Amino acid sequence: MVTSLSRSTVRAPAVKVDKPLFTGNDWDFDTIRRIHDACEAVAGPQLGLSWYPNQIEIITAEQMLDAYASIGMPLFYKHWSFGKHFAQHEAGYRRGLMGLAYEIVINSDPCISYVMEENTATMQTLVIAHAAFGHNHFFKNNYLFRQWTDAEGILDYLDFAKGFISRCEERYGHQAVEQVLDAAHALMSQGVHRYPRKKRPDLASEQRRERERIEHGEQIYNDLWRTLPQKIGTARPDAAAERRKALLELPQENILYFLEKAAPRLRPWQREILRIVRLVAQYFYPQRQTKVMNEGCATYCHYRIMNALSESGQITEAAYLEFLQSHTNVIRQPNYDDRSYGGHNPYAIGFAMMQDIARITEQPTEEDRAWFPDIAGTGDAMAVLRDCWENYRDESFIQQFLSPKLMRDLRLFHVVDDPEEPELRVEAIHDERGYRKLRRAFARQYDVAWLDPDIEVVDVDLEGDRRLILHHKAINKITLQKDDAKRVLQHLADLWGYDVVLKEVEPATGTVLGEITASARPIFF
Repeated sequence: MVTSLSRSTVRAPAVKVDKPLFTGNDWDFDTIRRIHDACEAVAGPQLGLSWYPNQIEIITAEQMLDAYASIGMPLFYKHWSFGKHFAQHEAGYRRGLMGLAYEIVINSDPCISYVMEENTATMQTLVIAHAAFGHNHFFKNNYLFRQWTDAEGILDYLDFAKGFISRCEERYGHQAVEQVLDAAHALMSQGVHRYPRKKRPDLASEQRRERERIEHGEQIYNDLWRTLPQKIGTARPDAAAERRKALLELPQENILYFLEKAAPRLRPWQREILRIVRLVAQYFYPQRQTKVMNEGCATYCHYRIMNALSESGQITEAAYLEFLQSHTNVIRQPNYDDRSYGGHNPYAIGFAMMQDIARITEQPTEEDRAWFPDIAGTGDAMAVLRDCWENYRDESFIQQFLSPKLMRDLRLFHVVDDPEEPELRVEAIHDERGYRKLRRAFARQYDVAWLDPDIEVVDVDLEGDRRLILHHKAINKITLQKDDAKRVLQHLADLWGYDVVLKEVEPATGTVLGEITASARPIFF
């Protein structure tokens, strides 16, 4: 692994306490309270963190696995895929094939941290430092979370969503609701607004909007379908097409939003479910862009807090060794030729970069001063890190702060696999030009805009068979995997109620590389 576990950060000597917070593995609620207060005493004065008020919930291992299966939202509605994920997690857990599910933290105000009652006292300390202070600080301060999420209203909205779907199951049947959820979940990644600022959902406004939707019925959609262009004597077909696209807000990259507003055959409760799934997808959108930074922040904070507690005598040597074992497992990065390699570990990358930033601020080399003149030798690592946690996402963070030393330590290299060339090509080596090229390539792997397929609804054939037309911009002629695309497109066609065609288009030339079509099944109507 790249990073060192040495306590190199310069800080004031710790004041020794008379006795540790706990001895042995057992704990009670008073112990949890003492642990929280001790972590708080380090997180605030020493690290300068700010956080939402903490609410710590103790749950069983089975409840933790259930929460993991529900994409980390214990208040979420039920879905068959969550049960499938639970079975997989539980089987792996019981066979010892996965690490313990230590914690789940919800971006809310107050910030709710779920910890397992099976954890030892040391693990509870680690989890509280990691989640209740590390993740909590990141959620509260990172610009993406401030822009896109509503920490105060999310719990009320989840409760509203769960209740609404339960009422729909009672009224329309479990299978009918399940079919809409299946289709909406398949389109979840194409259900976010990527550029405008967030609109805060709250319980009162959602209930009012639900009533208004029922009262108005299909009025909006009737107005839309009355704009069908006339087949005879049409003097300005372009004007009719422009009006049609304006009414439909085309082109539209948020497919769930488009279906919610314009799908001609969906009933009001089905549109509401699409809205619920869309808002949940929007809520998780910042987390997809900040995985390395979020986990790196939490890991770095728990490492600093646990070291501070050890130095002050608040945790014993045995507890510290137990912490080191767990910490080392968390930040382990297998080599590319290791059988356990599954890509880059976000915990390892994030923690290594933040350790490296601390080194650059406190013990810079001449290379560091040339690459990072603004932060090299400033001496205040936490000020630089807090600024990073507040103002960057994964792609920009890596692009700005991945150092040549860390690239060498991680033994990163860039291989180009061009299908038109017979051999792989090593694109970058460890020189100044290679470092910059390697950093750009590595940062791109965390750019959601680059990773997610760029798909837009471009038109609807209202005059003919009401076929929905979508374009996928195939960057570098990389097309979608046809079997998966066909299955997802089938869900889209079911929701739309008519045929759907997806054209894969080369952005530079407009050349159509291929088409995928799907016809609606009469499962909703």
